[in-house]
Amino acid sequence: MNSSKLIAVCGMNCGICMAYLRDKNKCPGCYMDDKSKSKSCLNCGIKKCTKRKGNYCFSCKTYPCDRLKHLDKRYRTKYNMSMIENLQNIKELGIRKFVKDEKARWACTDCGGTINVHRSVCSDCGKINRV
Repeated sequence: MNSSKLIAVCGMNCGICMAYLRDKNKCPGCYMDDKSKSKSCLNCGIKKCTKRKGNYCFSCKTYPCDRLKHLDKRYRTKYNMSMIENLQNIKELGIRKFVKDEKARWACTDCGGTINVHRSVCSDCGKINRV
């Protein structure tokens, strides 16, 4: 799968999301088929926003909007990850470099598996990793 397709319009890396990494009822990511997504993902106001002119929120005149600021604050506080910082990196570095940097940032130090942003645990070996 094209890894850039796992980066949501808000800057979330779906590849590190608990819903994407789980085995049962796995979410395919924001840009993929909607049939296995939760209601909250299906009704995401950020994804459905019509003010955005490009693929990411930074292409919007109201960037960062209140909805994105709220989401960013929650993720910075609870998970040590910023959607707005991600979007700035995508804008400045390009999507390919951002994806490459994300793979390195969220790789388990023991096995190289992916760290779950919501649990700080490697999805492969279960080791606790703090990013």
